[in-house]
Amino acid sequence: MLVLGIESTAHTFGVGLVEDGTILANVNDTYVPPSGYGIHPREAAEHHAKVAVILLKKALEIAGRSPRDIDAVAYSAGPGLGPALRMGAVLARSLAVKYRRPLVPVHHGIAHIEIARYSTRSCDPLVLLISGGHTVIAGFADGRYRVFGETLDLAIGNAIDKFAREVGLGYPGVPAVEKCAERAERVLPLPMNIIGQDLAFSGLVTQAIYLYKNGRADLPTLCKSVIENSYYMLAEVVERALAYTMKRELVVAGGVARSPRLGSILRAIAEDRGVSLKIVPPEYAGDNGAMIALAGYYAFKRGLFVNVERSFVKQRWRLDQVDVPWFNDLCYSDSSSRAN
Repeated sequence: MLVLGIESTAHTFGVGLVEDGTILANVNDTYVPPSGYGIHPREAAEHHAKVAVILLKKALEIAGRSPRDIDAVAYSAGPGLGPALRMGAVLARSLAVKYRRPLVPVHHGIAHIEIARYSTRSCDPLVLLISGGHTVIAGFADGRYRVFGETLDLAIGNAIDKFAREVGLGYPGVPAVEKCAERAERVLPLPMNIIGQDLAFSGLVTQAIYLYKNGRADLPTLCKSVIENSYYMLAEVVERALAYTMKRELVVAGGVARSPRLGSILRAIAEDRGVSLKIVPPEYAGDNGAMIALAGYYAFKRGLFVNVERSFVKQRWRLDQVDVPWFNDLCYSDSSSRAN
């Protein structure tokens, strides 16, 4: 069974191919906004339109397959930027019509989780999903991923990117801010807004930008303060969720999972609580076509697909609104796991 996956939720357009649960191809191209600006939805969609067919051909060539070999077309149906989502859906629908294949709408966040589980050989983890668009602590229960904490405003990647733009560090912001932070020797207190199990990062970012623009602290110190305060906010809610759920694995998914500093903080928590920490490999951390193809493959095997008339995109779509009937099909044993 061969499933094509198309990712287009935000700045990245990606195409992946998965056959019988194995990733055959994963090609992606990312729109980079002008210096000092964030992602403009229309410009991201224009980028996607330019690269879509090129990436499709490249993925098929890498996999050694033709479009007629595809059994189903999966696409990122949300959440995300409307124009960008629609561009991916247009390509998916076109392929479905031309080759008379079913469509599989995929939730972007669940795709991040599933490729993290796949690549780290995870069974029943607590998941920390962190990226430019997601900050969610989730675990599987009663047929869905249930949320045990989430952002109430900005996702952590978006928050750090915003700070980076305001202080002239460019895009992507997270690695630039972390690199700058290495030159600092102290950490300033910033607002750590934790409301129960939920988080809010906007106050922290606003205060850091204020301090920078008013010359109250040097840039490396502010970068280190943003990183340490925001990551320890995540650490606090993750540790609480581990205590509550008693999960024995902690999986980190999404683009910010690449952070070495966050990894070291989470590793200390995992060691203290005796749980296995598993971090998605860098090539699957950011938005990519393979994760859509993989989640689409799991869903298609369970009969979750639609025709073109019933296809959709959703700019706002909660992770805990989506049934995940394949979860227990993918429980890997600890002996085959690859912990980070």
